[in-house]
Amino acid sequence: QVQLVESGGGLVQPGASLTLSCAASGFIFSWNFVGWFRQAPGKEREFVARFNYSGGDATYSDAVKGRFTITKNNAKNTMYLQMNSLKAEDTAVYYCAASPRNYYNDGRDVRYWGQGTQVTVSS
Repeated sequence: QVQLVESGGGLVQPGASLTLSCAASGFIFSWNFVGWFRQAPGKEREFVARFNYSGGDATYSDAVKGRFTITKNNAKNTMYLQMNSLKAEDTAVYYCAASPRNYYNDGRDVRYWGQGTQVTVSS
């Protein structure tokens, strides 16, 4: 059974940094398509970042490019999202996503989702 468990969310001030983690069981990050999405209150789910096949290059949304970094520790089967220079508009529930096949950046065809972790950026 596949489980994705996010952690690391919290309340921070604008300009601060935060690192989210996604620990997987029953699923091998290094072999598959994995990434992060977020959903703000009253808004649709939004693509944040992803690794493509075999985890080479990463892709980011324009909203986070240059501020967020997605990484993986294959030995720990854990994925991270380092978030710097956080803004109020980054406030959302962040979800880890994983799939054995490629998925769309609107979330279609994602096979597995984590439960989400809340990130709130406010002064």
